[in-house]
Amino acid sequence: MDKACKNCKIVIKKGDVCPLCGKSDLTTNWKGFTYVFDAERSEIAGKLGVNTPGKYALRMSK
Repeated sequence: MDKACKNCKIVIKKGDVCPLCGKSDLTTNWKGFTYVFDAERSEIAGKLGVNTPGKYALRMSK
């Protein structure tokens, strides 16, 4: 099952550490996602506060 990082919202397939921010605060309890291809020009990336391309969770548990 995919996991989402509670810190940076990126979704990962395997592992227990986020490859983007290095934190281990991951959850499997998330809903919705978006792909960011061009973080510099994307309005969604700006609203999510992300600056790296990837798959990001839209909502997750705390």
